[in-house]
Amino acid sequence: MNRTRNRRCAPALLWLALALGGCGDEPGPSNVEVPGAQKRPDTAVLEAGAVLLQSKPPVDALNAYLDGFHFYSGRMDAQMEAHHYCAILNEEVIQCVIFDGNTKQAKLMGVEYIVSESLFNTLPEAEKALWHSHAHEVKSGQLIAPDIPAVAEHALMKKLVGTYGKTFHTWHTDQHKELPVGVPQLMMGFTADGQANAAMVEERDWRFGVRSAEKRKEREDIAAPAVAAGADAWQTGRAMQLPDPTEMPHAPAPASGAPLRRPRAGASLPRPPSALRLCRCRASRGSRASCRLRAPCGCPRRDCPAPPRGSGRCSPATAAAVAGTPFQMRRS
Repeated sequence: MNRTRNRRCAPALLWLALALGGCGDEPGPSNVEVPGAQKRPDTAVLEAGAVLLQSKPPVDALNAYLDGFHFYSGRMDAQMEAHHYCAILNEEVIQCVIFDGNTKQAKLMGVEYIVSESLFNTLPEAEKALWHSHAHEVKSGQLIAPDIPAVAEHALMKKLVGTYGKTFHTWHTDQHKELPVGVPQLMMGFTADGQANAAMVEERDWRFGVRSAEKRKEREDIAAPAVAAGADAWQTGRAMQLPDPTEMPHAPAPASGAPLRRPRAGASLPRPPSALRLCRCRASRGSRASCRLRAPCGCPRRDCPAPPRGSGRCSPATAAAVAGTPFQMRRS
């Protein structure tokens, strides 16, 4: 009897945790500043009135926050962090709006639709090529649900590990475009170790006070089903992408007929948007402090709310970012 009641309560508790957590209090600033005149006082009054008088059910339904990474289909070197704010429509369909940050100035850069494997298998074969799997994103620890309890995040990842996503970015702020120009571009997700820019993942981890490697271990008990046929089509040479008649460059494209490959070992990785963010330490809600940087990396000790965990030594990528020098990938 108790087991049955617990199973019935589990989904409700999960969504409650998502609603109460996931506020994104770790600043992830937008990549660009938009051109245009500053807001006038009368605009601020209109905004305040809208907040008080208008209901926004579709917006209110965006009660889950996921942070992960995408790359342009056919151009794995062009990678970016993506902040997903999602509404769970039912047990098999989720819809997300994607921003380039988690502050009020974040830019809406795309959408992602997520479906179960059973629904994915009903799609036409040509359509399946537009979708990517989530198994590696979950198992690698790269996909996170910030600020919710660990047990709730674990339950959410079990739901997502066998799902498939279709993602288009409409505003390419990762390419520092100040306005949403050009044609929407199809995005994909990583499927194996060594594909994601190590410095990009590490910078995100420092900012949120998490470690992807630790989450990987915590998720070892999550069974990852075999990827359904037709998904991740770029791996078999069928990288789908929308041609842009405006000839707007979105990212360096591979030469015609060139095989897709991960970033070259030994290639310089870009410096994170703000090295100072690597020194912004925070204390986790009601638990241990998650500050890990110390003075040897350039992080002032006064920025840390509690003694750092471990030796305080920085990884090569973090130390290079704080120093302002490029980090060289180790050869695999």
